[in-house]
Amino acid sequence: MSNNKQNILILHDIRSVENVGAMFRTADAVGINKIYLTGYTPAPLDRFGRKRGDLAKSALGAEEFVSWEHKKSTSLLLNNLKKEGFWIVAIEQDEKSVDYKKIRLQSKNAFIVGTEVTGIPENILKKCDVIAEIPMRGKKESLNISVACGVALFRILKI
Repeated sequence: MSNNKQNILILHDIRSVENVGAMFRTADAVGINKIYLTGYTPAPLDRFGRKRGDLAKSALGAEEFVSWEHKKSTSLLLNNLKKEGFWIVAIEQDEKSVDYKKIRLQSKNAFIVGTEVTGIPENILKKCDVIAEIPMRGKKESLNISVACGVALFRILKI
């Protein structure tokens, strides 16, 4: 990954604290500059400012190295990121998606993944510049969200 690129990750409405921790580890591994936690996604600190042991266990310390911030509104965050020149890449299955291997990076990229069961809501997908999909060859239609995030980031960022 080129040092002059700015890459962030948005975790929208991720319920599983283990998945969030795993994505912190992946973000650290691929050089993500910052993670935005939106909606009900659990943060490394609880509402009292105490470290969450369950998240730290799956993140293995990555939550200490990757900058993060909680934002209540994903839509507002995406609007602000677009104003800052970010190209928004949804990692999702959708009729308008393109093969994730065809994604071309910009100088500022924001990758977004959504809730484990229903994915990224349509109102948020509409704000994205491109939807990247990982092709599935087996009988299952999808991957675990933290696995999909890792597969997509490593491939798109060419790590």
